[in-house]
Amino acid sequence: MSRQHRPMLALSLIALVMTLLLASGAFYVARGADPIKIGFGMALTGGLSANGKPALLAMQIWKDDVNKKGGLLGRQVELVFYDDQTNPSTVPGIYSKLLDVDKVDFIVSGYGTNLIAPLMPIAMERKLTLVGIFGLANNEKYKYPNYFQISPNGPDPEISTPQGFFELAAKQNPKPQTVAIVGADAEYPQNALVGSRELIKRFGFKTVYDKTYPPSTVDYTPIVQATNPDVVFIASYPPDSVGMLRAIHEVGLSPKMVGGGMVGLQFTSVMTSMGSMLNGIVNYDFWAPESTMMFPGIKEFFAQYQPRAQKESMDPLGYYLPPYSYAAMQVLGQAIEATKGLDQQKVADYIRATEFSTIVGKVKFGKNGEWAQGRTLMVQYQKIQGNSVDQFRGPGKKVVLFPDEFKSGTIIYPYSAAKN
Repeated sequence: MSRQHRPMLALSLIALVMTLLLASGAFYVARGADPIKIGFGMALTGGLSANGKPALLAMQIWKDDVNKKGGLLGRQVELVFYDDQTNPSTVPGIYSKLLDVDKVDFIVSGYGTNLIAPLMPIAMERKLTLVGIFGLANNEKYKYPNYFQISPNGPDPEISTPQGFFELAAKQNPKPQTVAIVGADAEYPQNALVGSRELIKRFGFKTVYDKTYPPSTVDYTPIVQATNPDVVFIASYPPDSVGMLRAIHEVGLSPKMVGGGMVGLQFTSVMTSMGSMLNGIVNYDFWAPESTMMFPGIKEFFAQYQPRAQKESMDPLGYYLPPYSYAAMQVLGQAIEATKGLDQQKVADYIRATEFSTIVGKVKFGKNGEWAQGRTLMVQYQKIQGNSVDQFRGPGKKVVLFPDEFKSGTIIYPYSAAKN
């Protein structure tokens, strides 16, 4: 063979070897470059969409943050999601498609107890790791070891909401004596009232009113007029919470403490519409812009979330659900990285054994996938004037009273001293 043909032969041999290598390994090369897919349904329409959309935005911010840093396991992350329409009946179909057609690597739940419930049997049957977003006591019946819930309810979900309220009441001097509890005849309020009855016995209060009302109730004045105790605990959904608050002011009800389990007062739209009527209310919450709650990364999260939410006409503050949606993804992402793979059981075992650092603080899971130690806050609305949203951006309007570790101020007691 002449020298001038040797280089051509060498190049041909190299090309042939490369072709054979690529032919035999192309599938694996492509697979290694594929994104890690995380799938879920989310309430983008229907009754929970006002929170579902901000939750999705927070998850998308997490995805963008992770991908800017190189992804997980050197692969980009892709979110695959569908609108569950706030309808539990859509959940089985959505997750079957995610798992069987979209071939997602992991799932997380949609937002809310009722949307997590139909997902539990699917996760159990397929032995999947499942991170839940704000479900109350979804795993009390199943006790599925690979379920983990990001809401800081703690190991006893039924008392998680009322506990701080009644502990604060019991510490006041003179100690209040009589208690009224009232709530909607629905799942969450019923659970909160069960916990309240236990705590009333524990702290030695006397119950003088204990009733529920139909979810269709629109006039709360008769309910408020029927109560004249030292302390009023209310377990309500957003429309009821607004109605109750208006009725309290119309009737002039003035117990020593009132609030506790009112869902909706945490939402920006409700805070701005109610304005100064919130003053003096002591109520549960999960995050407030107080100095004690400024965990690493939380300011950076809101710096991204708030302008995007404003642009997309979502909750402009996003204090309630979005930080926890982001944290749920942090937990799953950190577990995937730490186990160096996509094995469902290994990831679940790691989540169960590990304390995570997230933008909502330290998270450690315990009994039935709930937080090992509850961290439901009790805040008091103080010194609110008018309806401006900007007053809620800084400290001093939602003062953290409980637990002591995150306390940022002192209760104004009794209620009559704070409501004006």
